[in-house]
Amino acid sequence: MKPDAYTPLSGDPNVRIARYELQLDYRVATNRLDAVATVTGRVRERTKSISLDLVGLRATRVKAAGRSDVKHRQTDRKLKLAFGAPLEAGESFTLTIAYGGAPRARGTRWGTLGWEELNDGVLVASQPTGAPTWFPCNDLPRDKATYRIRVTTDAAYTVVAGQPVTPALERGRRVWTFDLDVPTPTYLVALYIGRYTRRDVELGGVRGAILYPRAIESRVEADFADLGRMMTVFEEAFGPYPLPGYTVVVTEDDLEIPLEAQGMAVFGANHIDGEGGLERLIAHELAHQWFGNSVGLARWRDIWLNEGFACYAEWIWEERSGGPSAHALALGYHGRLAELPQDVVLSDPGADLMFDDRVYKRGALALHALRLTIGDEPFFGVLRAWTERHRGGTAKTADFVRLVEELAGGLAASLLGPWLDDVALPALPPGPAVRPATVSASL
Repeated sequence: MKPDAYTPLSGDPNVRIARYELQLDYRVATNRLDAVATVTGRVRERTKSISLDLVGLRATRVKAAGRSDVKHRQTDRKLKLAFGAPLEAGESFTLTIAYGGAPRARGTRWGTLGWEELNDGVLVASQPTGAPTWFPCNDLPRDKATYRIRVTTDAAYTVVAGQPVTPALERGRRVWTFDLDVPTPTYLVALYIGRYTRRDVELGGVRGAILYPRAIESRVEADFADLGRMMTVFEEAFGPYPLPGYTVVVTEDDLEIPLEAQGMAVFGANHIDGEGGLERLIAHELAHQWFGNSVGLARWRDIWLNEGFACYAEWIWEERSGGPSAHALALGYHGRLAELPQDVVLSDPGADLMFDDRVYKRGALALHALRLTIGDEPFFGVLRAWTERHRGGTAKTADFVRLVEELAGGLAASLLGPWLDDVALPALPPGPAVRPATVSASL
């Protein structure tokens, strides 16, 4: 195995992590984190050394269960561990790592990522390489693990790192314990700390919760009023919701973009207007629970499997909730993309362009082209088969093409080739005679 080509300095490809147990003690006023991580995994090949990613925090003690021969040293981005006797191929290990410091976001080519102090609290936004700013990890999208996260912090604050729990009170501070039993990559593990009001909601049989500052309660209630109906629409289109629940956090701060996490999503106050003006963002983040979170990426180059599918979910919600049809939206965005530079290959956009909005929209257009070619019933059958077969796992673009070929035939699969692998934007297949929807000039 090799490192991911888009993040070649992240992760140890010889390591497979099964579980992280994090004990975090955090003081909001001083941004001080003292923590212990217990990391259980195995090595693929015989080795005397492994590494974990850790940025901006200092490891003070490392122990390996059943061994006394482990030594550690740290660089600005790696915690390197050397063993006196080698770990054999397939051998398991359990490390206990004490670490701490003042966590902060890291600068990357995609902007600042990871641990972010808010006006009164914290959020973690890790995609793609921000997780090492708050715990030692094997930061590869294909390396999914389970988690237990125990957070002790000031009693005035609410902590969210999974499905809502009732905290314990210890020495005047609150202790919150979260279990993530669904295999999860490091970038989708999130932590939110703030002064939040919590409202439990029923989402078509799925347990849901929304946490928000009380000052914007009316806006939040208005904008998320259709979340249950949205869940029903997406379950019909994509198959059963794949996670134990869904939690939304709205911060009092403005954020650049909303962001998904495992079973969660975070929105800034600027994304909530009380009039449903940005409802497509709510649809996009919910759809990621199927596409990106349950069906994960084996490698970053296949990011369209996350973003193209979530973008197309926006269009599905629009047409199911009384807005423009997916075809009208596709025509509008196709016309817009045709005016922009043709320099993105969807199946391998390159690290610098992996989050370019053209990847999102072209990915959605590729799916719409498939839908026009094979019809609605086979198309949604493909989507449901995709989420069922790869639930809790990872996949690549080639896996999707093979599934299309299996269920819809070789001609349908070959249709995807130009959308995925050519630079030039293909024409859409013929569809209903509708006027293109008016879309944003900036995508």
